Amino acid sequence: MNISDWIGFIGVTILLFAFLLNLTGKISQSDLSYIVMNIIGAGLAGLASFLIHYVPFIILESTWTLVSIGGLINYFRKK
Repeated sequence: MNISDWIGFIGVTILLFAFLLNLTGKISQSDLSYIVMNIIGAGLAGLASFLIHYVPFIILESTWTLVSIGGLINYFRKK
C-alpha cells in the first residue's frame, strides 16, 4: 500500500466509525464529535482521491467536508 491508500483507508475508517456510532445511538448527528469525525474523515478521503486523480470522489468528499464544516459553524452559532 502506498501513502494515498493509507490516507484514504484512515479517512474512510473514521467516516464509517462515526456512522456506526450514530446508528447505534452512541452519538447524534448534532454532536461535536460526529461533525469533527466527518470533517476529518471526508477530508482525508478527499485528499487520497486527489492524490490518485479520481475526480468523482474528489467532488463527493469535498462536498461532504464542506457540508460538515457548515455543520460545525452551525454548532458553534447555537452555543
